[in-house]
Amino acid sequence: MMPMQQDILINWSPQETRVAIVEHGAVQELHLERTLERGLVGNVYLGRVARVLPGMQSTFIDIGLERAAFLHVADLVPGAGAVRGEGEPAHPRTNGHGHGHGQVPIERQVFEGQSLMVQVVKDPIGSKGARLSTQISIAGRLLVFLPQDEHVGVSQKIPAAQRDELRRRLQALVGDAGGGFILRTNAEDASDAELADDIAYLRKAWARIRVAAQQQPAPSLLHQDLDLLQRVLRDLVTEETLSIRIDSREQFDKLLAFGREFMPAAAQKLQHYKGERPIFDLFSIDDEVRKALGRRVDLKSGGYLIVDQTEALTTVDVNTGGFVGARNFDDTIFKTNLEAAGAIARQLRLRNLGGIIIVDFIDMVRDEHRGAVLAELRKQLGRDRVKTTAGGFSPLGLVEMTRKRTRESLAHMLCEPCAVCRGTGAVKTARSVTYDILREILREARQFNPREFRVVASPRVVELFLDEESQHLAGLSDFIGKPISLQAESAMGPEQYDIVLL
Repeated sequence: MMPMQQDILINWSPQETRVAIVEHGAVQELHLERTLERGLVGNVYLGRVARVLPGMQSTFIDIGLERAAFLHVADLVPGAGAVRGEGEPAHPRTNGHGHGHGQVPIERQVFEGQSLMVQVVKDPIGSKGARLSTQISIAGRLLVFLPQDEHVGVSQKIPAAQRDELRRRLQALVGDAGGGFILRTNAEDASDAELADDIAYLRKAWARIRVAAQQQPAPSLLHQDLDLLQRVLRDLVTEETLSIRIDSREQFDKLLAFGREFMPAAAQKLQHYKGERPIFDLFSIDDEVRKALGRRVDLKSGGYLIVDQTEALTTVDVNTGGFVGARNFDDTIFKTNLEAAGAIARQLRLRNLGGIIIVDFIDMVRDEHRGAVLAELRKQLGRDRVKTTAGGFSPLGLVEMTRKRTRESLAHMLCEPCAVCRGTGAVKTARSVTYDILREILREARQFNPREFRVVASPRVVELFLDEESQHLAGLSDFIGKPISLQAESAMGPEQYDIVLL
């Protein structure tokens, strides 16, 4: 497979940083960070235990956010995270039993009011608070440092043949100073000097965290993960990256200084973009984002995808549309599905869709066509830095896949449910609403005896009452023996109405 050469474009403004990864002229990924909504994953806090829930074997911890964060007993490493304050009772932990299966109940490990050092492992999503762990890990460029562990490991993505050699080298560099390290995938070709620099940087960061934990009151932030600009250099730059262009002089200078200190190879690719046109206009990125928020994705062949994101899963439906290019129908379907496989992989990255994904390709008769489409889908998914797995075709012709949820999807970051339909995507017709109103008046007339009923509703509903439904309204008025008046309210949504008793 030919290497995918990529360019990284960074559009910076005081309120928002946007990063686009462009491969062969097409935007593949969009990363976004808003100054007021920075993600919390990786942040280390000194938290205070707010409530212990023995029934759920979990505890709520105040880390200074709007909602208390959640720590389950499975993420509580015995002894890790406990920070003794003056006058605080001794930590009621048991005598060290309770690793693995014989887990010590949470109520015997933590108590209300206790200070605990915790790390966010999952951002708050929707109504759920942040998820925490007391197993601290600090990510560097090449390594992840686990200060409470002694394990030295190597990423599973590195070929098995190289793993033992890398582990041996890392072990020698770590020495007896304590702490565990995991070698990241991008450290495959790192020199000993680079690894040693990373070890020193991570140990320094941990020392700063420990000092802060002793000096600061709970709850407080002890360590913040790198911001999006710095993470571009640490996580997104690969050997295939040709350039990193940023449109802010001030941020360019800051990033260059940070890069030269920690990631010199990546820093060499940095360029300050001075062009007249906004940097995202170079590859029509804003147009792509607009399309990525829509349900329909048009394919070059004339086919199209319909992408629907729900709470439980995402569905992708492939349609031929107007494409009848090939001589026979089988080939038409095969070509559309083949093109769709690439488009689906790109949409998952661009929209950052996670969880369960169900793809409904157009039915194919021939097994070799199915095999080729599945192979193409897996090949395209292989370019995704987020872990994805795709099963084969189910008996109903569906492909089930999963993609690891790492952050909010693009739609959740940029949009909110429609105030009118409240996220259902449909509203009642004006006629349905008029019949609801007629039923409601009849119900009210049986209970109350006003002088008059006044209907306050949207202009469309009132218009319908004055026109096509006027007979039904007059009939009801005669039946209940009371006048019914109408009042149009332009601020009301299509399903809203009030019945006022006068």
